[in-house]
Formats: sequence, C-alpha cells, structure tokens
Amino acid sequence: MSDAVEKNPWAGLKAFTNARIALGRAGNGLPTAPLLAFNLSHAQARDAVHQPLDAEALRRELEGAGFATLGAASAAPDRDHYLRRPDLGRRLSDESRAALADAGRAGHEGKEGPDIVFVVGDGLSAFAAAKQALPLLQAVRERLDADAAAGRGWRVGPVVVARQARVALGDEIGELLGAKLVAMLIGERPGLSSPDSLGVYLTWAPKVGCHDAMRNCISNVRPEGLPYEGAAHKLHYLLTHARRLGLTGVGLKDDSDALLPGAHEAERIESV
Repeated sequence: MSDAVEKNPWAGLKAFTNARIALGRAGNGLPTAPLLAFNLSHAQARDAVHQPLDAEALRRELEGAGFATLGAASAAPDRDHYLRRPDLGRRLSDESRAALADAGRAGHEGKEGPDIVFVVGDGLSAFAAAKQALPLLQAVRERLDADAAAGRGWRVGPVVVARQARVALGDEIGELLGAKLVAMLIGERPGLSSPDSLGVYLTWAPKVGCHDAMRNCISNVRPEGLPYEGAAHKLHYLLTHARRLGLTGVGLKDDSDALLPGAHEAERIESV
C-alpha cells in the first residue's frame, strides 16, 4: 500500500523547516499521515483562539516566582464578544478601570510611577500567555536586576494579567498606573504550526489613543521560534534605548543582534 504514495523530491528540505512541504502524494490527494497532522494542527489553532485564560492560575504562578500581580479585564464580557468586537478588547471594563486607577493612585503617593509595567494578555492564544509569559519575564528580570546592580535600576510595577485583551489594552493600563513604558505580552494569532506563539508590544508613554507606529514588536516567542533568552535580550535592548531616547516605535530601531556574541565576527566573514 505504501507504494501508492509518491515521494516528494524536496523531502530533504524538511529538516530545515516546520513548513508543510514535501508531504508526498497519494493519487490526487495527500497521504493519510500528513492529512491527519494538518487536521490536528487546525484543531489546536481553533482551541487556542477559543480557550479561556485561567487568569487566577497564571497569577498564582507569577506570584510564586516573586512577581507582584494585578488582575484586569477588557470591556468584552466573554470570548464571543471578544472575537466579534475587537474594539471591546482595546478598552478596560468599568470595574477594572476603577480598580487600576485606585492602584495607580496608591502606588504613587508622592513617588514617581513605575518605569515599566508588564501586561500579560490572552489575546488570540491563551495557550501562549499561560505557557510563555512566565519564562520570558524571568529571563527579562535577570537583566533588569543586573542593571540595578550596575546603578541603572528600574522601577517595575506589578504584572497585570488581563483577560479578553487586545494589544491596545496595555495603553490604558499603563496610563492608569502612571508607567513610562508598557510591555504587552500577548498571545498571537495561531498558525498551523504555532498555536502557542507569544508577541511582545512595547510602548513609551502609554495612553489611550496610541497607534501601532508608536510601538515596537517582538514576535514568535516560544522555544520552537524565538527562545526566551533571545526574546529577553531584544526586549531589554529596546527597554534600555526607549528609556534613553524617550520613545518607541518607528524611531527606535532594534539593533540588538549586533550585541550578540560572535556578531562582529559574522559581519567580518560576510564582508570577505
């Protein structure tokens, strides 16, 4: 029966990519194994979109790792509204707005607001938020602690875990908490090989009405994509230079790869 499957001459390239190439052919269709694998990936992507975030469990994990947390929710009352009304996911519910405003006032009391607030949002993949956010935050914290030891300390606000969140929800959260920077860690739209990919959106002077040209984005954070250490390196670079320049977005370029070990040697080889 296996002789009915025609092999693809590109099969050797499969070792270099997760893309669906060189699947073979059985008559006019796919062989059974890759067809079943496609159906499984499609189901995982759908589950990632519809699965609710267990915000309380994530907050317990974060607090167990030493992070202070706050909870928040967008104006979308449930997942159906969130998916059908993107605008509701970009603004806080009345209850969350009042609670964060109180937290912002209590946190100030004559002091400056935090330099950075991290927000973890479910976005279009609660799987990503639940799986990738804590390891990334731990990797970033190591770098911020090193800055503090070198006299370049950061005032870090509580991690806000937000349900039914779109990227722009971080702007209102950062504004209410008086943050100079907000980093939104949010589940990205699932692909057929990446149902748990996390994106990071960094915005200077967050406030309601910020647009995408005012942000920097780090995408595909997951062990199979951009690993935690690599993402933390990029995020720390962007945080450092955003604070130095007082901006994010199109005016802030990500040149972090130039600081990686061996980067200059690679440039020298390429120039030969």
